[in-house]
Amino acid sequence: MNIYRYEENPLITPVDVKPHRDDFEVIGAFNAGVATYNSETLLLLRVAERPISTDPNIVKAPIFNPETKQLDIINLRRDDERYDFSDPRVIRNRTQGSSSFEYLTSISYVRIARSKDGHHFTIDDKPFVYPSTSLETFGIEDPRVTQIDDTYYIYFSGVSPAGIGECMVSTKDFVTVEHHGMIFHPDNKDVLIFPEKINGKYYALHRPSPKSIGDPEIWIAESDNLLYWGNHKHLLGLREGKWDSGRIGGGAVPFKTEKGWLELYHGATKDHRYCMGAVLLDLNDPTKIIARSEQPVMEPEADYEKKGFFGDVVFSCGVSVEGDIVKVYYGVADTSMACAELSVKEILDSLVYV
Repeated sequence: MNIYRYEENPLITPVDVKPHRDDFEVIGAFNAGVATYNSETLLLLRVAERPISTDPNIVKAPIFNPETKQLDIINLRRDDERYDFSDPRVIRNRTQGSSSFEYLTSISYVRIARSKDGHHFTIDDKPFVYPSTSLETFGIEDPRVTQIDDTYYIYFSGVSPAGIGECMVSTKDFVTVEHHGMIFHPDNKDVLIFPEKINGKYYALHRPSPKSIGDPEIWIAESDNLLYWGNHKHLLGLREGKWDSGRIGGGAVPFKTEKGWLELYHGATKDHRYCMGAVLLDLNDPTKIIARSEQPVMEPEADYEKKGFFGDVVFSCGVSVEGDIVKVYYGVADTSMACAELSVKEILDSLVYV
């Protein structure tokens, strides 16, 4: 597979983003949804910020308060034996006897980066979509964008003590936003809405995370109105011993090719190495798989992909397609944004047909 990684990579790093509060620091600008508007490429960045701690023995946890519409900051001591601080992203409560987290060390929201050439970006000073409800108190993560006619549907993981579900807003001008609430309840994420109706129905990929039986795998659902989803079907599963043996989920919004809908999805091994592969779905019935990657189409190789806040990660939430070239905008190491160009034909030729 021929991959052209942009020479400017990483295109956007945390130092390029001004914190939305003076007492916070940006630790991630990554996993951006992609849109084209007014001849510009827009990256809807997931910006992760954490409160600055001047005491090395104190870890701060930000929580959005839906009543005050402000952030509450929780201070926790590192020597408090109730808590596990080993993962820099989360704080776990040992006394609860659960692997789930009690707090996040940062809060994420969506901010827009704009470019005329797809290589050089300017970043808006203010958040575009910020946590606003009781289902987003820990932040909103990993946005994707689907354009249908003149409306851009932006959906993302809403994180709260109730779990992780998928919330959606829409805009026509990237100024005003209409909120539509949670469209996939917890625990679910990695939703991708197809950009047009297929035989009178909207389709979406999603990734439930079962807590009893089952694995984190890709499902497909249908809708009449983009808000209420049903007729859920299991689509794509894990493969033992392969690059997608630990968990899989949708990546970029599916796009049309002459052979079918091409979906670039992410897969992780059991030791959390994230790669990207592809699956080809039937144009008239996207519940049918035509072909799938045996090997990744892209894996962490560059230094900026292997080292960062959470290393060995390439994770795309959006692409731009121009003829045979697919420009894959992707998050690297849960830290920054990069872009690479691949050939659609080469991706299709690399797939194994079922």
